[in-house]
Amino acid sequence: MKRLFTLFILILMIAITIYYKEQILQLYYQKVYYPKNEVNLGEKNEYYRDYNFSYVQNTNDFVPNNRQELLNIFYTVINAGKEKFTFYCPDQYETCIDEVTSIAKDQVVLSTINNYVHPFNSFKDISTQTDDTGKIVLSITKTYSKEDIDTIKSVISNIKNEIINNNLTIEDQLKAIHDYIINNSIYDSNRADNNIVEYKSDTAYGTLIEGYGICGGYADAFQLFLEDLNIKSFRVATDKHIWNAVYLYNSWYHYDLTWDDPVTNTHEQIIDDNFLKLTTSELLTKEHEQHNFDVNYYKELA
Repeated sequence: MKRLFTLFILILMIAITIYYKEQILQLYYQKVYYPKNEVNLGEKNEYYRDYNFSYVQNTNDFVPNNRQELLNIFYTVINAGKEKFTFYCPDQYETCIDEVTSIAKDQVVLSTINNYVHPFNSFKDISTQTDDTGKIVLSITKTYSKEDIDTIKSVISNIKNEIINNNLTIEDQLKAIHDYIINNSIYDSNRADNNIVEYKSDTAYGTLIEGYGICGGYADAFQLFLEDLNIKSFRVATDKHIWNAVYLYNSWYHYDLTWDDPVTNTHEQIIDDNFLKLTTSELLTKEHEQHNFDVNYYKELA
């Protein structure tokens, strides 16, 4: 009887092994043999920015050993325009999965990384999956569709031909772009104040195509012109507002088109230049509450 029971258990184990053969082999392969340090980024898209910042840097090393290297991987993957990317936590980095989970749940961190990439590579949604093998899968949904991008690029080209010429200095070019965007868009108060969504006003499409923007739309629209002019820059955000940081003459300056397109009681369309090319001290002297950004995320502006 004992021999029969042992034989039964043996047959059962063999049957289970055969039935789950593929899953067992896959798990074993991933855990033991997968070349974790041979993960490559692959091809970058045309909107990849070859810029490094204090907060995040591009990397070719996808075997992380600390939190900063994880941040760099997130940045590089988003910056390269990937929609899906897989990398692995090494066994010696024991808190790696916990760190990945922490980053994935921190909307401020993810939004900050998003502000350093080209708007056309920015994400509307990013999900992170992990498993017991140390496998990390990033799945990214872009903010801008291909159709949106094609339309926006065409409009930007037409605007540049209309308002930019080689006789203008860089400062004058940025002033012309600043003025054009403000003169041809309206602050979307319905969305900002009442959460009534009629336009894509949180994107450059709403600002440049539909003529309505909120701070995210103004910042993206101006950022796209900065990208087109190959000017190093990024977007700056607080929990209340977003604007642009621009690198000119070896210094960083703030440009806030939203605050230069004020909403008036008479609904009159006016344009200001009070938030045009400001140092950080000048910016915070003029307005502190909505522009009080965290220098830990934007150290260049400290």
